[in-house]
Amino acid sequence: MDSKTAAKRIIDVNELRVNDVPIVGGKGANLGELTSSGFPVPHAFVLTTVSYDYFISTSKIMPKILAQIKSIDPDSDDTLVAASNNIRELFDKCEIPKDLKDEIKENYNLLGGKKGFVAVRSSATAEDLPDASFAGQQETYLNVKDEKDLFDKIRKCWSSLFTARAISYRETQGYSHEDVKLAVVVQRMVNSEFAGIMFTVDPHNGAKNIIVEGGYGLGEAMVGGEVTPDTYQVDKSKMAITNKRISKQTWKYIRGPQGGAVKKDIPVDMQKVQKIPDDRILEIAEIGRQVEIHYDKPMDMEWCIEDNKVYLVQARPITAIGTGKEDSSAGEQVEGGDVVLSGLGASPGMATGRVCIYDVGMSLDVIKDGDVLVTKMTMPDMVPAMSRSVAIVTDEGGMTCHAAIISRELGTPCVVGTGEATNTLKNGEIVTVDGSTGTVYRGEIKKKVVTETAPAAAASAAVFSEQVPITGTKVMVNMSMPSKAEEVAKLPCDGVGLLRSEFLFTNYIGEHPCAVIQEGRAQELIDKLADGVAKVARAFYPRPVTLRTSDFKTNEYRDMKGGANFEPNEDNPMIGWRGCSRYVSDSYREAFMCELKAIKKARDEMGMKNINIMLPFVRTIDEVKQITAMMESVGLRRGLDLKLYFMAEVPVNIFMAEEFCKYCDWFSIGSNDLTQLTMGCDRDSDILGKMGYFDERNPGVKAAIKHLIKVAHKYGNHVSICGQAPSVYPEFCEFLVEQGIDCISLNPDTFVRTKKIIASAEQRVLLQAARKVNRPSCDDEDDF
Repeated sequence: MDSKTAAKRIIDVNELRVNDVPIVGGKGANLGELTSSGFPVPHAFVLTTVSYDYFISTSKIMPKILAQIKSIDPDSDDTLVAASNNIRELFDKCEIPKDLKDEIKENYNLLGGKKGFVAVRSSATAEDLPDASFAGQQETYLNVKDEKDLFDKIRKCWSSLFTARAISYRETQGYSHEDVKLAVVVQRMVNSEFAGIMFTVDPHNGAKNIIVEGGYGLGEAMVGGEVTPDTYQVDKSKMAITNKRISKQTWKYIRGPQGGAVKKDIPVDMQKVQKIPDDRILEIAEIGRQVEIHYDKPMDMEWCIEDNKVYLVQARPITAIGTGKEDSSAGEQVEGGDVVLSGLGASPGMATGRVCIYDVGMSLDVIKDGDVLVTKMTMPDMVPAMSRSVAIVTDEGGMTCHAAIISRELGTPCVVGTGEATNTLKNGEIVTVDGSTGTVYRGEIKKKVVTETAPAAAASAAVFSEQVPITGTKVMVNMSMPSKAEEVAKLPCDGVGLLRSEFLFTNYIGEHPCAVIQEGRAQELIDKLADGVAKVARAFYPRPVTLRTSDFKTNEYRDMKGGANFEPNEDNPMIGWRGCSRYVSDSYREAFMCELKAIKKARDEMGMKNINIMLPFVRTIDEVKQITAMMESVGLRRGLDLKLYFMAEVPVNIFMAEEFCKYCDWFSIGSNDLTQLTMGCDRDSDILGKMGYFDERNPGVKAAIKHLIKVAHKYGNHVSICGQAPSVYPEFCEFLVEQGIDCISLNPDTFVRTKKIIASAEQRVLLQAARKVNRPSCDDEDDF
């Protein structure tokens, strides 16, 4: 977007594209992208962040806002709510400047004005990004009826940037309250007869099925989890409905006589039937499939139907996907506990705790650390309390309701749609919640076959040490979120095999690094990155933490605030300007130097000597030489307490392993990219995936790994793997052990099960070696 357009206070949605997030927020940018691509979106205009800044500057309320935030007691949700209420009152008392009102009126009249109702939707600038979910934090107002109502709702949208949930989320994730701004979408209101949500992958387990949820009336009842929708599973390859879950819906939201939304009872004969016919479900799913193809990533959408036409009113990348497998607990027996309730398993894992039944109007302070939160439905204001809970159980809701989405992001077991949890369970009783199967048990139970849960379910390393065998192969964990470091560190792992620095950028910086540097804030960039990596290193100390330097692709960098000014458009960014080629380029070198200075600060000034460095997408020896010189220029030299890792994910790393060995201490196999590039197979291709081309167990991929381990060990180097294959395929894990891999790094939720597989494989290798002691030996054939 050019500077002239970027200065506009109001922009028609037709002028917007997905890279306009910095001025119109995630919702506005995605609606513009959908509109320009021909998808069915109701017409809209957007008050940009320029309008928000104009209102804030003319009202002069920012110092008062920051003073209220400073007064919050971090141990009291009540003080958080009080500060939020005081801030929102400040907004209510300030008028929108007259010249801005005139602009709003002009665009409102073009949208239909008094002839029709509009929806007023908040759109935060850090909202709906791939790695940061602001789900439900800001507010939406439906069926806004006139100019006076419109001005009031715009002001309320702006002030919803300071709801208790939004303040708490930014504090937790490290976002600056002044840097996150709000745009407002004003959209023609669709008076929907049916509405719902759609995910283009299964949010519970990542399976490549489209999940469509829907019901009667306006979609707010489904989004808020106030009713349990029908759920349809659509096979994406065949575009056929493979599963249905029909729920009872006794009421719906409709447009009120004076605007807004009111409840209306549904006739008894329509309550338990399938709400939406199969052909319509397939039509909605096909729209979703096309949107996913357009964005080239899994998407979460809100849809509605008016006058027999389907509309999309929101779309965003999916921010949290469960790692559980479908029916992963089927056939497993449990010890102790009777089944009390069953519902829909919305976030995998198992946890035990004390029941705390919460009702609207109660203080959130009643929910303590370690409680099982039981409520009719969760609301966005409840996020701080949800983060303290070990598990969540609701009466209402489906796979895409607020409780489900936030629980998956928190890694908290969740069961929704039980229908009677608040009546059946009692305050203070101990229950166990299995979010994988959708079951609630009375008392504490254990599974005879251990199913891993989120790290929060681990009380201490001592508990795990009784369950998890010791292995000769080092077993580490992959980390993304520094906020989870203390919990994950309780696992009896050997350290962190992969800390993705991209997540430090999204959680601690929130802007393109070159944009930060251009504004003269390079030291701020260094300090924030150092704080993030040090937080993880401190939690695991003295166990090693391997930080992989930034590996965003150009399309991902473009989506960051300010990114469009520094990133090219690439047709295939997966094999484009990424990793080491970026670091040595003139246009990114300074940003990479900031990363290196942050590592230096964390190691030397903060004392975190357990941090090692891993370089992604290493293509040439010349790159390595340049980067080594850059490291040395800031005082980072390979030695006894600083190891340099290369990601082994490009076939050249295999063919030239002897040369690369001279410049690093470890290789870490990135099995996804190595498989993709060895097989010439796009790892995101549904077609090739279904045909079996993308499979780490392919003999060619295994030959490459075998060769790398053999050569690395010959030259005294070590080899690890940080891809997902060992946790998905037990036989692949066994293969790695047989080849003598030094370390396997796993996602935390697969740690227990996979470590047992590793121990079993090690025993088998020892037995085979013992049987060969008295047999003649022969040299292995070369792999290539």
